[in-house]
Amino acid sequence: MIVVAIIGILAAIAIPRFAQMLEKSREGSTKGNLGSLKSAASIYYGDTEGKWPTTLQSATNFAFSRYMDNIPLVKVTGAFVAGAPSPAGSNLAMTAATGVPTTGTTGWLYDSTMGNVFVNSTVSDSKSIPYSFYGFE
Repeated sequence: MIVVAIIGILAAIAIPRFAQMLEKSREGSTKGNLGSLKSAASIYYGDTEGKWPTTLQSATNFAFSRYMDNIPLVKVTGAFVAGAPSPAGSNLAMTAATGVPTTGTTGWLYDSTMGNVFVNSTVSDSKSIPYSFYGFE
């Protein structure tokens, strides 16, 4: 009986910790995917002598398809903010210069005039940093 109680207490502590660790790994994966997008855009910029790609989608920008086959996923789910919308997905929104995410939507936000890529969400991560700040912290 005592062993069952101890196992129950350990499970009550371990399960929430496991969920937090899983979300933190999604944050790391999203940061890596963001780095891949930024690197591909920067290489394109260098190869075209100062022109940012008009879009990062290979299907509509065939010149960019040689740098990246497809748009990687935003994997974070916003689990650290109760009731927050999940930014997960591979949607790609476009913005004008100095445009930054202002709401909690999904996927990526790309500024083709400056070559900036953001997670298109203002929801906060495990360190209370908005996802849109990834890559600038």
